[in-house]
Amino acid sequence: MTTTRAVIFANGELKDGEAVRRWLRPDDYLIAADGGLRHLQRLGLQPHRLIGDLDSLTPEEAAALQEAGVQVERHPAEKDETDLELAIQYALQQGYRQMRIVAALGGRLDQTLANLALLEMPGLEGVDVRLDDGQEEIFIIRDQAVVEGAAGDTVSLLAMNECTKGIVTSGLKYALNHETLCPNRTRGISNEMTAERAEIRLLTGKLLCMHTRRPSSEG
Repeated sequence: MTTTRAVIFANGELKDGEAVRRWLRPDDYLIAADGGLRHLQRLGLQPHRLIGDLDSLTPEEAAALQEAGVQVERHPAEKDETDLELAIQYALQQGYRQMRIVAALGGRLDQTLANLALLEMPGLEGVDVRLDDGQEEIFIIRDQAVVEGAAGDTVSLLAMNECTKGIVTSGLKYALNHETLCPNRTRGISNEMTAERAEIRLLTGKLLCMHTRRPSSEG
């Protein structure tokens, strides 16, 4: 099992590329899900692997990437999976237990909802996988999780499928102490970090955590 992290660039909106660049690590394995290649290129980065039907590239561009050492995995245009799903499947097959999926939010609503649904793909139960567009990160909490950011950042917790019980938080302005959130209520929306680190634990159920970073211009 690999101990490095897979960072997958999708073809959605990247709100703050420089913020993403700051949290990238030298040993991250960079995967471009087809059109996500453009985000890497704008950051001056080259993927280790390009996956998809490659409809966003010319044959000459794909050949140039291969010559530069990029592993290119081409799939037919008529397929059951999106390019992002194929990229996640590859990362799982390689044994990555940490994944960051960049630019999977924004744009078409159907694509955004489908990308959020991918967080529940089979095999991801024990993987720390988070969608991140530089301004906002979204992930599922199944037992416990840590949010790293800054005081004033917004953290929203939404129960998934059924009521989530035994929720305990620290580092948030409105603390939860062995409490319950249900999917038909809005109580977990718009909490606020009081420090650079917040912790969330729960006993049963699942939470969708949305961490919105405060723009640097506000502080």
